Amino acid sequence: MAERTAATGWTVVVNHEEQYSVWPGDRPAPAGWREESRHCTREQCLEHIARVWTDMRPLSLRNRMERPA
Repeated sequence: MAERTAATGWTVVVNHEEQYSVWPGDRPAPAGWREESRHCTREQCLEHIARVWTDMRPLSLRNRMERPA
């Protein structure tokens, strides 16, 4: 896939379960997702995701597992 221009770039999006994805910067975030960063290179987006998304479990599962039995 060709790199997008600096004007459009890529965006990091995150959903209500705190799951991350890379999304084209010239498109609105998909339903149920919000933008976390804008107009990065794809590599910058992936680096950001690698830094912040350290627990791959969905938020609902993490919350359920943290509750006392």
